[in-house]
Amino acid sequence: MKISKLLSCLALLCMGAGASAQNTDSLKLSLPEAEKLFVKNNYQLIAQQYQTDQAKADVITARLFDNPEISYENQLYNHETKKFLQTNSTTGEYQASLSQVIKLAGKRNKNIQLATAGVKLSEYQYFDLMRTLRFSLTSTFYKTYYDQQSAKVYEQQINSLKLLLTANEQQLKMGNVAMKDIIRIKSLLYSLQGEYSSLMNDIEDLQTQIKLLTNIKPDAKLALVVSPEEEENYQLDKQVYTNLLDSARNNRADLQLAKTGIVYAENNLKLQKANAIPDVELSLTYDLQGSYPTKYTGIGIKLPIPLFNRNQGEIKKAKIAIDAGKASLNQQDAILENEVYNSYASALRTENLYHGFDKNFNADFDKLISEVIKNFKNRNISLIEFLDFYDSYKASTLQMNTLKYQRMNAKEEINFVTGSNIFK
Repeated sequence: MKISKLLSCLALLCMGAGASAQNTDSLKLSLPEAEKLFVKNNYQLIAQQYQTDQAKADVITARLFDNPEISYENQLYNHETKKFLQTNSTTGEYQASLSQVIKLAGKRNKNIQLATAGVKLSEYQYFDLMRTLRFSLTSTFYKTYYDQQSAKVYEQQINSLKLLLTANEQQLKMGNVAMKDIIRIKSLLYSLQGEYSSLMNDIEDLQTQIKLLTNIKPDAKLALVVSPEEEENYQLDKQVYTNLLDSARNNRADLQLAKTGIVYAENNLKLQKANAIPDVELSLTYDLQGSYPTKYTGIGIKLPIPLFNRNQGEIKKAKIAIDAGKASLNQQDAILENEVYNSYASALRTENLYHGFDKNFNADFDKLISEVIKNFKNRNISLIEFLDFYDSYKASTLQMNTLKYQRMNAKEEINFVTGSNIFK
């Protein structure tokens, strides 16, 4: 019978999970390849790198000495000779001076130290941004990949149900099946198509995030690739919580950023205390006629008296910044400990759940559904029983894909909270 042939096709489709071909124009992309594109092309990282370059330019500025100043004054009009801008030694008059500010109390070196600490701040901001964006990339990558695997299950089941629906509609014309069976198949088919459409919308949104992070063209169709070795090589039980915590304290850029913030505030305090000491200005003056004697040459010094303004406000602000930085460091350390513990505990639960599943579950399920199809073909089970079992097959496969994503995402979250690539 024709329905028997179609049911055989249905069985082959169910047993061929994961065998649907990718579009020939799809861009195959593995996680290492995506990470290389991310580091090279991500606009946020590039913009932050410019911030670091600007901070390095501040160091160049801090190393520079103050420019000397030159001034010149000439007699505009001599009312006795009725001439303008005379410069001769008998009836002319002009004055010129050269001055240079000399900074005291090591202000130049302290400015250099402050600017150097600013470079470190910018560098740690760059690394922390990279850490955050990289986790967003890896998490989104694995979510997209396993959603794509789930989409294949929907595609297979939708195609299978279409075949089954066609066969039953032909049998309905022959009076071999009831209309309620047709309605039941259509109901499941429409439900699957709706779920599939919603899943594909989610996949498109996830792919958009990946494209933005890696600067891949918007119209590219991504076919993500995860090798079986990636799942097999991940072994959480080889890592101890204390090792993860030590790694986080040594490698977390946000923690180093908080520490460098204190160093920056301490350097700023030294600079502000030095700014309370006035700078000296030396000058050399020449005056043709306006002083005694004529052709006067003089040397001068100018030194402000720190009587009222001793930079008290800036010094107090710098001290407060140090205290605020220490509080921020303590808060950041507490956040770090809690994040590492929570990520490790969550990863353990996921790992225990994953290892609690029978590794042959999917293969056994494939064999079982083949037997169910045979029994349905032989009319040993009803259509409702067949479709219910079919729905269970879909649910179990989707659940396994979700668990695999949670497991790989837990791995990447540990990398994120420790600021390192413990699990590659």
